[in-house]
Order: sequence, then C-alpha cells, then structure tokens
Amino acid sequence: MTAQSESAPRGRPRSEKARKAILDAAAELLLERGPSAVSMDTVADRAGVSKATIYRWWPTKETLALDALYTEWAATVPEPRDTGSLRGDLLALLRPWTRLVRGRPYGRVIAALLTEARTDPVLDAEYQRRLVQPRRDQAREIFRRATARGEIPADVKIETAIDMIYGPLYHRLLHGHAPLSDRFVADVVDMLLNGIQRPCVNVGPANPA
Repeated sequence: MTAQSESAPRGRPRSEKARKAILDAAAELLLERGPSAVSMDTVADRAGVSKATIYRWWPTKETLALDALYTEWAATVPEPRDTGSLRGDLLALLRPWTRLVRGRPYGRVIAALLTEARTDPVLDAEYQRRLVQPRRDQAREIFRRATARGEIPADVKIETAIDMIYGPLYHRLLHGHAPLSDRFVADVVDMLLNGIQRPCVNVGPANPA
C-alpha cells in the first residue's frame, strides 16, 4: 500500500470533525448571543479552525446560522412515528419540537433570521428549504395517511391545515405572550380536527309554526 493510499481515508474524518465543531460552535453562539454573534471570526475561534475551513462549506454567516439551527433540530427531534391516528401522528410531530424550542431562546433566533430572510432572497430561499419545508413535508405525509385511512375527507385543504397547526405555535414562540405547552399543542390539534373531521351541517330556516 502506498503512502498516498494510506493517508487518503484520514482526510474525511478530520473534515467531518471540523464541520461538526463549526456547527456546534455556531449553534451555541446563536443561542447564547443571537445571530449577530455568529461571525466567521468568532465561530472559527470557538471551533478551533481557520476561516478558510468555514468558507469551504458556508459562503455567509447567515447560511452557517441556518445550517446550525437545522442540524440542532434534526439531531434533537426524532422522526415522527406512525401512531395509526391523525391526532396521534400530529402530537408525535409537534410535541417534541415544541419541547425543544421552549427550552432555549429559539424564538429570538428565529425572529432574527426571519428579519434577515425577508430582505435577502437567497437567504429566504435557504430558510424555506432548510427550516420550513422539511417540517411541512412531514405534516403533509401525516395528512395523506389520514386521508388514506378515511379519517378526513379527501378534499381537505392540506396546505391550509398545516398553516392552521403551525401558525398558533409560531405565534406563541415569537411573541412569548403565553406558554408553548403540551396542553396548548393538544388544544390546537383538537380544534383543527373538530373542524376537518366533522361534516358541516347546513341549518335552514325554522319551520313556521
């Protein structure tokens, strides 16, 4: 075996170790001080790498912050399981996420990233791809399973239903006016299901006496 072939496998583990150190450092800075603290210099110093190493994977500090947040959530929140019911599936999707985000200052982080994304189309596209769409995809699959089981009508507007679930959760997360509790998650799910599982009944005018 040549010296070149012996050394080839060693580069990848070192690169992955450096990448993880960068993401960990960026995540901690995000939660300790907010997105403005995630400068390439500060992250490089905390992770023990060069700025060139960071720029190898992330062109801007904003894309690094997004990736750090996505990685933090993906590593902590399990994939939602198929419980056999729409209510159970939604609770399995939403409760682990809400327990995570209420435990640390994620609301502040998301609010700052949203502010940046609204004025930066490139960052906005990345925000949608990394943070918004994966969770909507999971919810979409849950509603499709419920449709296949006959729990909800086939004509339910799934995209609207997803908005109706996440809207109240993000409202409390971003504004902080009330607790983002497990009970609140269950109430949101139950109110949604009351609207889409029960057929509307048209009540006509009362019969004349």
